Amino acid sequence: MKHETEGRIPLRDLLVFHDLTRSLTSSFDLDTVLRTILEHMEGIIDAELWTLLMLDEEKQELYYALAAGGEQAALRDLRVKVGEGIAGWVVEHGETLIVPESAEDPRLNKEDGVTQRRVRSVIAMPLLGRKGTHGVIEIYNPRAEQMTDYTIAFLHILADHAAIAIENARDVTRIQQLTITDDTTGLYNVRSLYEVLGRELERSVRDGLPLSLAFLDLDRFKLVNDMHGHLVGSELLSRTGERLKELSRKHDWCFRYGGDEFVILMPETGAEAGLDQVNKVLRALTETSFEMKNGLTLNVSASVGLATAPVDGETIHAVIGIADTRMYAVKSNGRGKVRGA
Repeated sequence: MKHETEGRIPLRDLLVFHDLTRSLTSSFDLDTVLRTILEHMEGIIDAELWTLLMLDEEKQELYYALAAGGEQAALRDLRVKVGEGIAGWVVEHGETLIVPESAEDPRLNKEDGVTQRRVRSVIAMPLLGRKGTHGVIEIYNPRAEQMTDYTIAFLHILADHAAIAIENARDVTRIQQLTITDDTTGLYNVRSLYEVLGRELERSVRDGLPLSLAFLDLDRFKLVNDMHGHLVGSELLSRTGERLKELSRKHDWCFRYGGDEFVILMPETGAEAGLDQVNKVLRALTETSFEMKNGLTLNVSASVGLATAPVDGETIHAVIGIADTRMYAVKSNGRGKVRGA
Protein backbone atom coordinates (compact mmCIF):
# COMPACT_ATOMS: atom_id res chain seq x y z
CA MET A 1 0.00 0.00 0.00
CA LYS A 2 1.62 3.26 -1.13
CA HIS A 3 1.61 6.53 0.76
CA GLU A 4 -0.84 8.97 -0.87
CA THR A 5 0.80 12.37 -0.97
CA GLU A 6 -2.12 14.23 -2.50
CA GLY A 7 -4.55 13.43 0.32
CA ARG A 8 -6.73 11.20 -1.84
CA ILE A 9 -7.46 7.55 -1.12
CA PRO A 10 -6.24 5.30 -3.96
CA LEU A 11 -8.95 3.41 -5.82
CA ARG A 12 -7.39 0.07 -4.85
CA ASP A 13 -7.75 0.93 -1.17
CA LEU A 14 -11.33 2.07 -1.64
CA LEU A 15 -12.12 -1.27 -3.23
CA VAL A 16 -10.54 -3.10 -0.29
CA PHE A 17 -12.64 -1.03 2.12
CA HIS A 18 -15.80 -1.59 0.07
CA ASP A 19 -15.19 -5.33 -0.17
CA LEU A 20 -14.58 -5.67 3.57
CA THR A 21 -17.63 -3.68 4.64
CA ARG A 22 -19.84 -5.62 2.22
CA SER A 23 -18.49 -8.92 3.55
CA LEU A 24 -18.95 -7.85 7.17
CA THR A 25 -22.57 -6.85 6.63
CA SER A 26 -23.45 -10.03 4.73
CA SER A 27 -23.20 -12.29 7.78
CA PHE A 28 -24.11 -12.15 11.46
CA ASP A 29 -22.21 -15.32 12.32
CA LEU A 30 -19.36 -14.31 14.64
CA ASP A 31 -16.86 -16.89 13.36
CA THR A 32 -17.50 -15.77 9.77
CA VAL A 33 -17.09 -12.12 10.75
CA LEU A 34 -13.76 -12.78 12.51
CA ARG A 35 -12.39 -14.78 9.59
CA THR A 36 -13.44 -12.04 7.16
CA ILE A 37 -11.62 -9.41 9.23
CA LEU A 38 -8.36 -11.36 9.25
CA GLU A 39 -8.50 -12.33 5.58
CA HIS A 40 -9.00 -8.75 4.42
CA MET A 41 -6.42 -7.22 6.71
CA GLU A 42 -3.83 -9.75 5.56
CA GLY A 43 -4.21 -8.24 2.11
CA ILE A 44 -3.43 -4.73 3.31
CA ILE A 45 0.01 -5.20 4.84
CA ASP A 46 2.61 -7.95 4.53
CA ALA A 47 3.60 -9.54 7.83
CA GLU A 48 4.95 -12.83 9.16
CA LEU A 49 2.08 -13.44 11.55
CA TRP A 50 -1.44 -12.13 12.08
CA THR A 51 -3.50 -12.95 15.15
CA LEU A 52 -6.98 -11.96 16.27
CA LEU A 53 -7.64 -12.24 19.99
CA MET A 54 -11.08 -11.92 21.58
CA LEU A 55 -11.78 -10.77 25.12
CA ASP A 56 -13.45 -13.07 27.62
CA GLU A 57 -14.98 -10.37 29.81
CA GLU A 58 -15.89 -12.68 32.67
CA LYS A 59 -12.37 -14.09 33.06
CA GLN A 60 -10.66 -10.86 31.95
CA GLU A 61 -8.38 -12.67 29.57
CA LEU A 62 -7.86 -12.88 25.83
CA TYR A 63 -7.94 -16.02 23.73
CA TYR A 64 -6.66 -16.53 20.18
CA ALA A 65 -9.80 -16.72 18.03
CA LEU A 66 -7.85 -16.84 14.76
CA ALA A 67 -4.24 -16.85 13.56
CA ALA A 68 -2.69 -16.75 10.11
CA GLY A 69 0.65 -18.19 9.13
CA GLY A 70 0.03 -21.76 10.28
CA GLU A 71 -0.10 -20.83 13.98
CA GLN A 72 -3.77 -21.57 14.68
CA ALA A 73 -3.25 -24.95 16.35
CA ALA A 74 -0.32 -23.78 18.49
CA LEU A 75 -2.20 -20.79 19.86
CA ARG A 76 -5.65 -22.33 20.31
CA ASP A 77 -5.40 -23.08 24.04
CA LEU A 78 -3.29 -20.10 25.09
CA ARG A 79 -4.67 -17.21 27.18
CA VAL A 80 -3.38 -13.68 27.79
CA LYS A 81 -4.43 -11.81 30.90
CA VAL A 82 -5.64 -8.22 30.54
CA GLY A 83 -2.64 -5.99 31.29
CA GLU A 84 -0.06 -8.60 30.27
CA GLY A 85 1.99 -8.53 27.09
CA ILE A 86 1.18 -6.54 23.99
CA ALA A 87 -2.44 -7.63 23.60
CA GLY A 88 -3.20 -7.30 27.31
CA TRP A 89 -1.78 -3.77 27.35
CA VAL A 90 -3.86 -2.75 24.33
CA VAL A 91 -7.09 -3.99 25.93
CA GLU A 92 -6.27 -2.38 29.27
CA HIS A 93 -5.59 1.04 27.70
CA GLY A 94 -7.84 0.85 24.64
CA GLU A 95 -5.04 2.22 22.47
CA THR A 96 -3.03 1.03 19.48
CA LEU A 97 0.53 -0.02 20.26
CA ILE A 98 3.25 0.13 17.61
CA VAL A 99 6.70 -1.26 18.37
CA PRO A 100 9.12 -0.63 15.46
CA GLU A 101 12.09 -2.88 14.74
CA SER A 102 14.58 -0.57 16.41
CA ALA A 103 12.70 -0.47 19.72
CA GLU A 104 13.23 -2.57 22.81
CA ASP A 105 9.94 -3.19 24.58
CA PRO A 106 9.64 -5.50 27.62
CA ARG A 107 6.06 -6.35 26.67
CA LEU A 108 7.37 -8.31 23.69
CA ASN A 109 8.88 -10.84 26.08
CA LYS A 110 5.49 -11.53 27.62
CA GLU A 111 3.75 -12.60 24.43
CA ASP A 112 3.34 -16.28 25.33
CA GLY A 113 1.76 -17.16 22.02
CA VAL A 114 4.73 -16.08 19.91
CA THR A 115 7.76 -16.82 22.10
CA GLN A 116 9.11 -19.32 19.58
CA ARG A 117 8.99 -16.77 16.79
CA ARG A 118 11.58 -13.99 16.66
CA VAL A 119 9.56 -10.83 17.18
CA ARG A 120 11.21 -7.74 15.70
CA SER A 121 8.23 -5.41 15.49
CA VAL A 122 4.50 -5.42 16.10
CA ILE A 123 1.35 -3.45 15.46
CA ALA A 124 -1.48 -4.19 17.91
CA MET A 125 -4.86 -2.53 17.42
CA PRO A 126 -7.91 -2.67 19.70
CA LEU A 127 -11.29 -3.64 18.30
CA LEU A 128 -13.19 -0.76 19.89
CA GLY A 129 -16.96 -0.67 19.62
CA ARG A 130 -19.80 1.20 21.28
CA LYS A 131 -19.76 -1.25 24.16
CA GLY A 132 -16.02 -1.32 24.83
CA THR A 133 -13.01 -3.27 23.61
CA HIS A 134 -13.88 -6.66 22.12
CA GLY A 135 -10.44 -7.86 21.18
CA VAL A 136 -7.08 -7.12 19.57
CA ILE A 137 -5.57 -7.55 16.12
CA GLU A 138 -1.82 -8.20 16.24
CA ILE A 139 0.49 -7.87 13.23
CA TYR A 140 3.95 -9.32 13.85
CA ASN A 141 7.06 -8.35 11.88
CA PRO A 142 5.39 -6.21 9.19
CA ARG A 143 7.67 -4.85 6.48
CA ALA A 144 9.20 -1.62 7.76
CA GLU A 145 8.43 0.38 4.60
CA GLN A 146 4.74 -0.39 5.02
CA MET A 147 4.44 1.07 8.51
CA THR A 148 3.38 4.50 7.29
CA ASP A 149 0.91 6.87 8.91
CA TYR A 150 -1.45 6.29 6.00
CA THR A 151 -1.38 2.51 6.38
CA ILE A 152 -1.93 2.70 10.14
CA ALA A 153 -4.84 5.12 9.68
CA PHE A 154 -6.40 2.85 7.08
CA LEU A 155 -6.05 -0.15 9.38
CA HIS A 156 -7.75 1.84 12.15
CA ILE A 157 -10.75 2.55 9.92
CA LEU A 158 -11.10 -1.11 9.06
CA ALA A 159 -10.69 -2.12 12.72
CA ASP A 160 -13.49 0.28 13.70
CA HIS A 161 -15.84 -1.27 11.14
CA ALA A 162 -14.78 -4.73 12.26
CA ALA A 163 -15.68 -3.88 15.88
CA ILE A 164 -19.14 -2.75 14.80
CA ALA A 165 -19.62 -5.98 12.86
CA ILE A 166 -18.59 -8.01 15.93
CA GLU A 167 -21.12 -6.14 18.08
CA ASN A 168 -23.86 -6.66 15.51
CA ALA A 169 -23.11 -10.39 15.33
CA ARG A 170 -23.23 -10.67 19.12
CA ASP A 171 -26.46 -8.69 19.32
CA VAL A 172 -28.12 -10.98 16.78
CA THR A 173 -26.93 -14.01 18.76
CA ARG A 174 -28.42 -12.55 21.96
CA ILE A 175 -31.73 -11.83 20.23
CA GLN A 176 -31.85 -15.36 18.83
CA GLN A 177 -31.09 -16.72 22.30
CA LEU A 178 -33.93 -14.68 23.81
CA THR A 179 -36.42 -16.20 21.38
CA ILE A 180 -35.58 -19.76 22.43
CA THR A 181 -34.98 -19.39 26.18
CA ASP A 182 -37.18 -18.68 29.16
CA ASP A 183 -36.53 -15.40 31.00
CA THR A 184 -37.06 -16.77 34.50
CA THR A 185 -35.11 -20.03 34.41
CA GLY A 186 -32.73 -19.62 31.47
CA LEU A 187 -33.87 -23.02 30.18
CA TYR A 188 -35.10 -23.53 26.64
CA ASN A 189 -38.73 -22.45 26.23
CA VAL A 190 -41.76 -24.25 24.83
CA ARG A 191 -41.07 -22.93 21.34
CA SER A 192 -37.68 -24.63 21.47
CA LEU A 193 -39.28 -27.80 22.82
CA TYR A 194 -41.51 -28.18 19.78
CA GLU A 195 -38.59 -27.56 17.43
CA VAL A 196 -36.17 -29.95 19.15
CA LEU A 197 -38.80 -32.61 19.80
CA GLY A 198 -39.89 -32.54 16.17
CA ARG A 199 -36.32 -32.97 15.02
CA GLU A 200 -35.60 -35.76 17.50
CA LEU A 201 -38.80 -37.60 16.58
CA GLU A 202 -37.77 -37.56 12.93
CA ARG A 203 -34.39 -39.01 13.90
CA SER A 204 -36.10 -41.58 16.14
CA VAL A 205 -38.31 -42.83 13.32
CA ARG A 206 -35.55 -42.68 10.71
CA ASP A 207 -32.89 -44.47 12.77
CA GLY A 208 -35.16 -46.70 14.86
CA LEU A 209 -34.03 -45.11 18.14
CA PRO A 210 -36.23 -44.65 21.22
CA LEU A 211 -36.93 -41.19 22.61
CA SER A 212 -38.32 -40.46 26.08
CA LEU A 213 -39.97 -37.30 27.38
CA ALA A 214 -40.64 -36.50 31.05
CA PHE A 215 -43.32 -33.93 31.92
CA LEU A 216 -42.80 -32.47 35.42
CA ASP A 217 -45.30 -30.38 37.36
CA LEU A 218 -44.15 -28.96 40.73
CA ASP A 219 -46.45 -30.01 43.55
CA ARG A 220 -48.49 -27.32 45.34
CA PHE A 221 -46.28 -24.57 43.96
CA LYS A 222 -49.11 -22.04 44.28
CA LEU A 223 -48.61 -22.18 48.04
CA VAL A 224 -45.10 -20.75 47.62
CA ASN A 225 -46.45 -17.70 45.80
CA ASP A 226 -49.32 -17.31 48.29
CA MET A 227 -47.11 -17.61 51.40
CA HIS A 228 -43.88 -15.92 50.27
CA GLY A 229 -44.79 -13.78 47.26
CA HIS A 230 -44.12 -14.00 43.55
CA LEU A 231 -40.51 -12.80 43.79
CA VAL A 232 -39.62 -15.80 45.94
CA GLY A 233 -41.70 -17.99 43.64
CA SER A 234 -39.80 -16.78 40.57
CA GLU A 235 -36.48 -17.29 42.33
CA LEU A 236 -37.46 -20.84 43.26
CA LEU A 237 -38.51 -21.59 39.69
CA SER A 238 -35.16 -20.31 38.48
CA ARG A 239 -33.24 -22.39 40.99
CA THR A 240 -35.34 -25.46 40.18
CA GLY A 241 -34.60 -25.06 36.48
CA GLU A 242 -30.87 -24.81 37.20
CA ARG A 243 -31.03 -27.90 39.38
CA LEU A 244 -32.89 -29.93 36.77
CA LYS A 245 -30.23 -29.05 34.23
CA GLU A 246 -27.49 -30.10 36.66
CA LEU A 247 -29.19 -33.43 37.36
CA SER A 248 -29.88 -34.25 33.72
CA ARG A 249 -27.39 -36.05 31.53
CA LYS A 250 -25.21 -34.08 29.12
CA HIS A 251 -27.09 -35.21 26.03
CA ASP A 252 -30.54 -34.54 27.52
CA TRP A 253 -32.54 -31.36 26.97
CA CYS A 254 -34.31 -29.31 29.69
CA PHE A 255 -37.22 -26.97 28.99
CA ARG A 256 -39.60 -24.79 30.94
CA TYR A 257 -43.00 -25.64 29.51
CA GLY A 258 -44.80 -22.85 31.33
CA GLY A 259 -45.83 -21.86 34.85
CA ASP A 260 -44.39 -24.50 37.19
CA GLU A 261 -44.11 -27.17 34.48
CA PHE A 262 -40.86 -28.51 33.05
CA VAL A 263 -39.90 -31.04 30.40
CA ILE A 264 -36.81 -33.24 30.14
CA LEU A 265 -36.22 -34.72 26.69
CA MET A 266 -34.01 -37.82 26.60
CA PRO A 267 -32.80 -38.86 23.13
CA GLU A 268 -31.88 -42.51 22.49
CA THR A 269 -33.52 -43.50 25.77
CA GLY A 270 -36.10 -46.27 26.06
CA ALA A 271 -38.97 -46.50 28.55
CA GLU A 272 -37.10 -48.48 31.20
CA ALA A 273 -33.93 -46.38 31.06
CA GLY A 274 -36.02 -43.19 30.96
CA LEU A 275 -38.00 -44.23 34.03
CA ASP A 276 -34.81 -45.03 35.92
CA GLN A 277 -33.20 -41.69 34.97
CA VAL A 278 -36.23 -39.59 35.86
CA ASN A 279 -36.62 -41.32 39.21
CA LYS A 280 -33.00 -40.43 39.99
CA VAL A 281 -33.61 -36.80 38.96
CA LEU A 282 -36.80 -36.53 41.02
CA ARG A 283 -35.20 -38.08 44.08
CA ALA A 284 -32.21 -35.71 43.94
CA LEU A 285 -34.45 -32.71 43.24
CA THR A 286 -36.66 -33.51 46.24
CA GLU A 287 -33.59 -33.81 48.47
CA THR A 288 -32.24 -30.43 47.38
CA SER A 289 -32.61 -27.53 49.81
CA PHE A 290 -32.75 -24.17 48.07
CA GLU A 291 -31.37 -21.21 50.03
CA MET A 292 -33.36 -18.16 48.99
CA LYS A 293 -32.00 -14.61 48.92
CA ASN A 294 -34.30 -13.61 51.80
CA GLY A 295 -32.90 -16.36 54.04
CA LEU A 296 -35.66 -18.91 53.53
CA THR A 297 -34.83 -22.56 52.87
CA LEU A 298 -37.30 -24.20 50.51
CA ASN A 299 -37.75 -27.62 48.95
CA VAL A 300 -39.75 -28.75 45.95
CA SER A 301 -41.42 -31.94 44.84
CA ALA A 302 -42.91 -32.83 41.47
CA SER A 303 -45.33 -35.17 39.78
CA VAL A 304 -43.92 -36.65 36.59
CA GLY A 305 -45.36 -38.37 33.54
CA LEU A 306 -43.12 -40.24 31.12
CA ALA A 307 -43.80 -41.04 27.47
CA THR A 308 -41.57 -42.90 25.04
CA ALA A 309 -41.57 -42.81 21.25
CA PRO A 310 -42.36 -44.68 19.13
CA VAL A 311 -44.34 -46.90 21.56
CA ASP A 312 -46.49 -44.03 22.87
CA GLY A 313 -46.67 -42.15 19.58
CA GLU A 314 -44.57 -40.67 16.81
CA THR A 315 -45.87 -37.09 16.75
CA ILE A 316 -45.15 -34.08 18.97
CA HIS A 317 -48.69 -33.80 20.31
CA ALA A 318 -49.02 -37.53 20.93
CA VAL A 319 -45.83 -37.78 22.99
CA ILE A 320 -46.47 -34.61 25.02
CA GLY A 321 -50.14 -35.57 25.46
CA ILE A 322 -49.34 -39.02 26.87
CA ALA A 323 -46.70 -37.63 29.25
CA ASP A 324 -49.10 -34.91 30.40
CA THR A 325 -51.90 -37.41 31.01
CA ARG A 326 -49.63 -39.64 33.07
CA MET A 327 -48.43 -36.64 35.07
CA TYR A 328 -52.03 -35.77 36.00
CA ALA A 329 -52.61 -39.39 37.00
CA VAL A 330 -49.76 -38.99 39.51
CA LYS A 331 -51.33 -35.74 40.75
CA SER A 332 -54.55 -37.61 41.43
CA ASN A 333 -52.83 -40.40 43.37
CA GLY A 334 -50.60 -38.80 45.96
CA ARG A 335 -48.12 -36.67 43.94
CA GLY A 336 -44.31 -36.79 44.08
CA LYS A 337 -43.82 -39.84 41.86
CA VAL A 338 -43.06 -40.83 38.27
CA ARG A 339 -45.46 -42.73 36.06
CA GLY A 340 -44.49 -44.37 32.82
CA ALA A 341 -46.31 -46.94 30.71
